[in-house]
Amino acid sequence: MATSPPCPTPQPAYPRTHPHWWQRPWVRYGALITLLALSGLVILALVREQTGTQGFLVGLGLAVLPVPLLVAAFRWLDRVDPGPWRNLLFCFSWGACAAALIAIVANSFATRWIATATADPASADTLGATVIAPVVEESAKAAAVLLVFLFRRRDFTGIVDGVVIAGVTATGFAFTENILYLGTAFGTDQLTGSGGIASVTAATFFVRVVMSPFAHPLFTVLTGIGFGAAALSAGRHRLRRALLPLSGLLLAMGVHALWNGSAAFGEWGFYAVYAAFMVPAFGLLTWLVIWTRQRELGTVRAELPAYVAAGWLTPAEPYALGSMRARRVARQHARRHGGKEAARAVAQYEAYATSLAFLRRRGRRGGAGADYGVREREMLDALWHRRDAARPALDHAARTTAPPVPRTAPPWAYPYGTYGPYGSAPPGPYQAPFPYPAHPPHQAPSPYTAPAPQVPYAHPYAPPDPYRP
Repeated sequence: MATSPPCPTPQPAYPRTHPHWWQRPWVRYGALITLLALSGLVILALVREQTGTQGFLVGLGLAVLPVPLLVAAFRWLDRVDPGPWRNLLFCFSWGACAAALIAIVANSFATRWIATATADPASADTLGATVIAPVVEESAKAAAVLLVFLFRRRDFTGIVDGVVIAGVTATGFAFTENILYLGTAFGTDQLTGSGGIASVTAATFFVRVVMSPFAHPLFTVLTGIGFGAAALSAGRHRLRRALLPLSGLLLAMGVHALWNGSAAFGEWGFYAVYAAFMVPAFGLLTWLVIWTRQRELGTVRAELPAYVAAGWLTPAEPYALGSMRARRVARQHARRHGGKEAARAVAQYEAYATSLAFLRRRGRRGGAGADYGVREREMLDALWHRRDAARPALDHAARTTAPPVPRTAPPWAYPYGTYGPYGSAPPGPYQAPFPYPAHPPHQAPSPYTAPAPQVPYAHPYAPPDPYRP
């Protein structure tokens, strides 16, 4: 752990080697964008061919309705340590373009092959929906989660990240699938002359958009939980890290198959599966994600006091950063007194501090990696550069949101200008507790003051810090 204020970063003693042209980031990004764009054009042509122009436009207008709500819900779950938007954009694009294209082509080919081999188109459609489609679709969506897990490992730190990445990927896939189903239903209504509530389009919209917009996200979230659990496992547990994502994928396929096969259980089979399984599963997963988010806030409150002792953070910051309400109050305070730039600096400060707490937790468990010291230094420097805007706002948020507790001594027992046993409270029967001694702003560490006291690593497997003397 870095234990002194910022200092110039030393240059490496070995010469840098230039990567090959195919290893450069712009080449990879360009290839990925080209792949997604081509997939989008092909899937657009296929869906328009099956639905017609009018059906495509109607399906597009109806299918887009649940997308903002689902993305906002997943973004809300990721508020403790929000990942970059580029990851979510990639996942949604992969689900809507690449995964949907793979599913349409593979499902059509497999269903036709089964129908030709068995000479029974009805059985082929049932087998394709209950067996082939879950395997193909969940595998195609899981590919996006795997890519983020492998190539954006810093942004994939736990179960919540896996849920968000998998859920946004499935939201993109369901968006394209809903266009196809709703457009086809509209074409059927055009041929039969149906309209209004009794139309096929209205029934399809009610089932897919109103009743079960979370169906595909629910399936793929199981895969994301497997990858998130693997991200939390220590590096030496390689077998567990491989089996957890595979178990999540198999469970997602099984739940998807049960959902697709509910129509074979009779006229009310769909509603029975929906009420007896889908709704309880959705509620259970929602509770799990919210509980995990509260544990993440507990990690922030538990890990950041070490940086208070080292002089990098003020005593009130671990409490304020470990409360979503205090974070919101801090951003509002910064916006009110410093404008949008100050609010943005506070939001960035909160994100870096949360990532720092998670990095320290992984370091104590021996899973931070060889670049632990470098990454810790980067985050601490980022916090230091934003401290002027963030510290007053977080201090205000800590004082505002701290729960009142009864006084343990009469008001005249505290010196003037202090807060309770650690600092004073305004006159009255209650005071706001603070977990650490007050730290006046003029005593904050500075690059020109003496270094802060050394704090040893809390885990024997943490890599050495190059900045320690």
